[in-house]
Amino acid sequence: MPVAALLPRPSRRSGGTTRSPVRDLLALTENPDVISFAGGLPAPELFDLDGLRRSFDAALRAPAGLQYSTSEGNPALREFIADRYTAHGLTTTRDEILVTTGSQQALSLLATTLLDPGDTVFVERPSYLAALQAFTLAGARIVSVPMVAGGVDLDALGALAEQHRPKLMYTVPTFQNPTGTSLDVANRDGLVALATAHGFRIVEDEPYRELRYSGDPLPYLASFAAEHVVTVGSFSKVLAPGLRLGWIRTRGDIHSTVVVTKQAADLHTSTVDQAAAAHYLTSGGLETALDRIRAAYGERRDAMLAALPDALPAGSSWSTPHGGMFVWAAMPSGYDSTRQLSAAIEHSVAFVPGAPFYAEHPDPATMRLSFTTYEPSTIREGLRRLERSFARS
Repeated sequence: MPVAALLPRPSRRSGGTTRSPVRDLLALTENPDVISFAGGLPAPELFDLDGLRRSFDAALRAPAGLQYSTSEGNPALREFIADRYTAHGLTTTRDEILVTTGSQQALSLLATTLLDPGDTVFVERPSYLAALQAFTLAGARIVSVPMVAGGVDLDALGALAEQHRPKLMYTVPTFQNPTGTSLDVANRDGLVALATAHGFRIVEDEPYRELRYSGDPLPYLASFAAEHVVTVGSFSKVLAPGLRLGWIRTRGDIHSTVVVTKQAADLHTSTVDQAAAAHYLTSGGLETALDRIRAAYGERRDAMLAALPDALPAGSSWSTPHGGMFVWAAMPSGYDSTRQLSAAIEHSVAFVPGAPFYAEHPDPATMRLSFTTYEPSTIREGLRRLERSFARS
């Protein structure tokens, strides 16, 4: 009998978690001939290499930059994050901030801290794929809540909350991944009111909030009822994803437990990356970087929106985001974006089919397109290729 047959199987939870098609499609970016709208990749030419290099040099002037550190994170970095929340209307102290290895780890830590196997988690329909993975791995039962103009269908949410008694609801309230849409002010207020009435927590994930190109800023969900909302953020979209720096704005009742969960996961996030980021941010680098990124991404969004009417089949619809990285498109009934992807790749263009973003009842006619990675001329060429792929299929 083979040795492998005598070994225990992996956990049921790990077996229930599927691979991310987005991560698999990132391999296409290694082929320079493919114009890929699949990954939510920041534009590498917009990284501030010189500024970050100077900050890493500063971080490495003392041995402490390479030493073990506290689980909570670099004090100067946490202070910067807290001050930025406060400046944006959400009073925050450094002690409420826990630095994580990217916002994906933040979601995993919260899933471990807040959920027991079998607990119910509400998500938007559709929702961020990697969050679905984190909650599945925690053994949660995921229930999706329909969306309407302006945000979450609050009537449906109330009825579902009565039926399922969720532990928490996960939302990307601003420039959502995958749809690019945002919850309006009234919807945010109503969502938090339902969380308060039914006694569940909200995890608001805000990695795209700083990437606004039009429209007015929207309040944090935590500003409506801070005790019911845990906020997650990230520097991946505004500095560089390779730094793997995110954070949790925790609440007092769970802070110490989240810290212990962090210790069990990896002790602490990279000391040198945190120190370099703290130097860069406290030296004023962020605003300059954001000005450059917003200007470029706004043009790229506009280029994609202008070209979509010709690229997609008649009768298609799509979101018109005020910011973020994504446009969500829906083709007429009868189209299947997963099948269409094969034809698109033959024309050296790629996107992400929409089905994996649904916890249940997927819409096969949907797709996600990212507009941030390429300049407008390349976006237009990519969408011309997509148009030709429909003619071929």
